[in-house]
Amino acid sequence: MEQPGVRDPAPAPLDLVQDLVNTVDLEGGAEEWRAPADLTAWVRARGIAAGPLDAEALAGALVLREALRDVCSSHAGVDVPPDVLGVLNTLLAAGQLRLVADAEGGAAVRPADGLSGLAALTAAVAAAVAGAVAAGTWQRLKACASEECRWAYYDRSPAGRSRWCTMAICGSRAKMRSYRRRRAGT
Repeated sequence: MEQPGVRDPAPAPLDLVQDLVNTVDLEGGAEEWRAPADLTAWVRARGIAAGPLDAEALAGALVLREALRDVCSSHAGVDVPPDVLGVLNTLLAAGQLRLVADAEGGAAVRPADGLSGLAALTAAVAAAVAGAVAAGTWQRLKACASEECRWAYYDRSPAGRSRWCTMAICGSRAKMRSYRRRRAGT
């Protein structure tokens, strides 16, 4: 998926979460998941064996998406409402995980076998987040500070303090608004 500001996407497996959050363009109004078939195709394209998804799974995926967006906003310093955390944790609890060891002595968190529907998607998301936490990359997946945008982007800045998906658009708009407020106050 093309990123704003010519940013590189998040590293795997965190790119799954970034792609999920960015399935809607809040500013432009483009929604990728208009019907259960859209969600089913999206999940299959990412190698998640969820089976056909219904309207209830679509509704849950939309809630999951927006809760993840709020958590990504927290990585840029915005508080996550407690009710959002409760909803997100409930959704993620349905996505069971298992720890899988490999021949080199490593281990990774993976979705449990036999999951389907929304549980398969949430397990894949939970495994991606767990991998990102272990790799130290989770806090760098952020949502743009612009309320109109809120696009998920991966912050590769050395200090990890980026606030906007692209300085050329959202950052410039925010700075101009701030400038105008200051000027209007004098």
